[in-house]
Amino acid sequence: MPRQLRHSDAPASHPAIFPFFQPIVDLRRGTVFGHEALIRGPAGTALHSPLALLALAANESRLTEFELHCAEVILAEWGRQAEPGRLFVNMSADALTAAMSEAGEMSEAGDVSESSSAGSPCWLERMLAQHGVAARDVTIELTEQRAAGNPEALRQAVKALHALGARVALDDFGEGHSNLRRWKELHPDYVKIDKLLTQGVANCPQNVELVRTIVGLGNALGTELVAEGVEDAQDLRVLRDLGIAHGQGYLFGHPAPALQPALPEPVAAVIRDTRIAVMPHAAQPSQPNVLRSLSVIQAPALSPLTPVDEVSATFQDHPELHALAVVDQGTPVALINRRSFMNDYARMYFREVHGRRPCLSYGSDTPRIVEREDNVESLMGILMSEDQRYLSEGFIVTQNKRYVGLGTGDQLVRAVTEARIEAARHANPLSFLPGNLPTNIHIGRLLEGGADFVACYADLNNFKVFNDHYGYRRGDEMILLLARLATQHANAHRDFVGHIGGDDFLVLFQSPDWQQRCAGVIDDFNRLARDLYDEADRRAGGIEGEDRQGVIRFTPLTTLSIGAVRIPPGMFRHAEDVASEAAIAKHEAKHAASGLTVREARVRG
Repeated sequence: MPRQLRHSDAPASHPAIFPFFQPIVDLRRGTVFGHEALIRGPAGTALHSPLALLALAANESRLTEFELHCAEVILAEWGRQAEPGRLFVNMSADALTAAMSEAGEMSEAGDVSESSSAGSPCWLERMLAQHGVAARDVTIELTEQRAAGNPEALRQAVKALHALGARVALDDFGEGHSNLRRWKELHPDYVKIDKLLTQGVANCPQNVELVRTIVGLGNALGTELVAEGVEDAQDLRVLRDLGIAHGQGYLFGHPAPALQPALPEPVAAVIRDTRIAVMPHAAQPSQPNVLRSLSVIQAPALSPLTPVDEVSATFQDHPELHALAVVDQGTPVALINRRSFMNDYARMYFREVHGRRPCLSYGSDTPRIVEREDNVESLMGILMSEDQRYLSEGFIVTQNKRYVGLGTGDQLVRAVTEARIEAARHANPLSFLPGNLPTNIHIGRLLEGGADFVACYADLNNFKVFNDHYGYRRGDEMILLLARLATQHANAHRDFVGHIGGDDFLVLFQSPDWQQRCAGVIDDFNRLARDLYDEADRRAGGIEGEDRQGVIRFTPLTTLSIGAVRIPPGMFRHAEDVASEAAIAKHEAKHAASGLTVREARVRG
């Protein structure tokens, strides 16, 4: 049982409390960087939990007083143990403000009751001196229990804390009061990322992007980051490779009365492992908003009661417009095409007969409408539909079903084409596996991290004849079969599977048994692909068809070839060089009986 510590001046209503310590780890070196101090009440009682202790103090309206008492208990124990490393001490904003005052007290209004004057040590400085703890070893961790009662007093307290030589951390970033504004205003030395974002990050593409953004903020603001709630080795690898400096969680150690001098060796080995983590990839490609690349034409809207003569005047005032929308209380109801309207308007006696009539009857009452949030696939449906009026009439653009402008047919075709090309760079639209861009990014990470890996180029033999004979639908089934098998035989956290186009796949292995995995993919594919042929063709062992040279000949059943090339650290600097080496290996594999060729990488002049 830990040694009981009590402050002689502590109120009698405070129960006996004990400090526990949880390690904070350097994710770059695999060593214990420091410890966060946590308070516990008497074991086996309702007050063992820190939440129960804080609730009791709050009920007595003595929360700040209790927090400072906890801080003194922690400093006394830290000074007694006299171990190296950094100490993280939790305080609320009001408690820190009080700790940096001379009296260490707060008024009922939340103001410091007695400010520390020049030459007069503040409460925290006195406690550090009393217990023999160096200020440079202490980090005050601002908790998110409640907002600061006096934000300006908090800023001054943090400034004084830095002047003392201590540091400040922002706790639970992403939850409660730990927000970007507090980060910007207080300039903390450390920011601790809440477990909401770190737990399960190895399997959550969204959390990866959120953490990556926070890393960018930390770099820009000169703040070191601590990932909280680390309990899984795969999450640890991803957080390390995202550039998080420090980590904390049950994987490294549980809170305990004694300090933890070192990490368990299996955990330290994970940190030292030079293999690069595979970042999770979304199972579905994100559907980009096509209107980011589509110019919305800002055009005035007509009322359903606008006279025909006024429509003509509007077209004359805006010669660049191809059409005008008729809008009823924000909702588009018709589209008037310029060419067809002006042709009618130029007819003899048209103005005299129709000039004062409402314009609604002269527009298309079933206009093509494109919602601003429509994704690429829904707009593809417009391009492929039998209704092609948008090519001549254009279309109306809405946001939340409210009119915002016009678009033309050629703009729609161009924007959809560009959006699909961009989406394919990130995720293959058939398999949803990473496309060219994320594959190149991962190769770059492997090269930059000095990883020893194997690049394997997988390609189908005799696929063209199969695809031509059975059609694209069955051809897609065969490609999806390869995608499924490549993914099944790869280690999701060590090996990267990219679908770089058509029937071409690039697998980047860091698993030491990569050769067996490749052989397994080849064997399984060659066996299962037979089921995609008709029975007669399976019995015949192939089909008659036109090969790539245009010659009709008997073509054997489709099989898989994999060309593998070992990429030692430091040999290449660019992803394109790795892809080129793998492509050479692929061509060699097509002539190998086993379907697998392994070659050594070569630097070409």
